[in-house]
Amino acid sequence: MPVKDSDRNTIEFNLLSLNKIIKTQNKLNLSEITNIGKNWDKHRANAELISNYYATADDHEFNNYAWRIKICSEFLEFQLSPEEAGQILKLKLLHTRFCRVRHCPVCQWRRSLMWKAKAYKILPQVVTDYPKYRWLFVTLTVKNCQISELRKTLDGMNKAFKRLTELQVWPAKGWIKSLEVTKGRDGVSAHPHLHILAMVQPSYFSHGYLSQVKWATLWQQCLRIDYEPVVHISAIAKQHDPTRLIPEILKYQVKEADLIADREWFLELTRQLHKTRAIAVGGVLRHYMRELEENNQDLIDCGEEMNEANQGTVFFRWDHKSHKYKIEG
Repeated sequence: MPVKDSDRNTIEFNLLSLNKIIKTQNKLNLSEITNIGKNWDKHRANAELISNYYATADDHEFNNYAWRIKICSEFLEFQLSPEEAGQILKLKLLHTRFCRVRHCPVCQWRRSLMWKAKAYKILPQVVTDYPKYRWLFVTLTVKNCQISELRKTLDGMNKAFKRLTELQVWPAKGWIKSLEVTKGRDGVSAHPHLHILAMVQPSYFSHGYLSQVKWATLWQQCLRIDYEPVVHISAIAKQHDPTRLIPEILKYQVKEADLIADREWFLELTRQLHKTRAIAVGGVLRHYMRELEENNQDLIDCGEEMNEANQGTVFFRWDHKSHKYKIEG
């Protein structure tokens, strides 16, 4: 095989050899060319499972979701553009059709990549503008709820977070908040929690510091509950870049494994999360990152690049039997 993986995202091979392979083996898999092809295969295979879940539901709107996911990203067109050095060229997604259904595994993956790409681009400017400010990573939780009570629970959490930010002791001058929902260990409940990347003043650790116990007390008061919720607070060291937490803050709203684990749980999750917000930005960060909250965003150009050796475009079609993307001649 004339393909050599020099690292996770770089493929080196002879141009003439690749052209020969494309001409003689119309069914070459994307995953045989690059490791990123394995990601495409995994998410598209899970999308088929989700499509089947929706197709067998009684709700007519779910049937519409099923059709949209079924034709999502069936064809991938990649553009090859030359690097300055020799045979190594970038392979970048040029065109495909995304369904944009919220819980489509392919679109959820692309949306997460898009969020991360934007944040990686914007956050360094925030650090430049506020060089002495410190950063906290905060996780706020509540007890597990029944999946049928998720919307009500989230409504209470969002109202509690708003109360928290309005307290005089609230330390953050800017923040990114994301919602994550995981499946409870009992297999039927839901565990919603909030991840917050908070920017605080340089004096926070000497004036206005909140211990983890104090954070938990305030969160309990704002939730207006009779139990002490679990809260995790960690400070980012001065010498560390806050962008390293972007993958944790802007990851999937629901883990893919949870999406496909149980049909009934998933269908109720869809009902409960309908028109809820996954990402919110506040304080001074809103000026920089407002576009993270926008719904209609580009899932094509979201920072994904692969390196190949060829020029022009390459097409791949999703093969339903093998569950792989195969090259089109």
